[in-house]
Amino acid sequence: MEILKSSRHSKITGDFGEALVLCWLSKHGFECARVDHTGIDIIARNPRTAELMGISVKSRSRSTGTGGTFVSIPNENFAKATAACDAFGCVPYFAVVVDADDTIRTYLVSMEHLLEVHPMRKTTSAWSMHTRALEAYASDSAIKCFEFHTGTSCWW
Repeated sequence: MEILKSSRHSKITGDFGEALVLCWLSKHGFECARVDHTGIDIIARNPRTAELMGISVKSRSRSTGTGGTFVSIPNENFAKATAACDAFGCVPYFAVVVDADDTIRTYLVSMEHLLEVHPMRKTTSAWSMHTRALEAYASDSAIKCFEFHTGTSCWW
């Protein structure tokens, strides 16, 4: 049975994705804060490298069976992230959070590497979510990832 999502689900998904990335970074020793700035959502200091990261979070909640759909990142997002990072003296990163079927997957990658893996096309870059791409991300040391497996045991 397909679940009808609320009219605000897209906004709620975006807020959840930002909070999830923020929590995971904090859990792993990053000093970090959510920011309300065009181009980036989080500023974080990597405790291992001291790199200051400006992170743009892209979150999607997929309908049942559509988990392999790519995440579109409009080209103007790269310019906005660069401008914000220039203003704050940080390195642009992207976090991609996808809630699909019974798994929430999160990827953290520098903008530079994201564009090497998925170059800009005419209007967007497309973060692939098909099985082969997921396997490639897992073996790419420049892409950090974590996932949660979900289940609903007792609900409406």
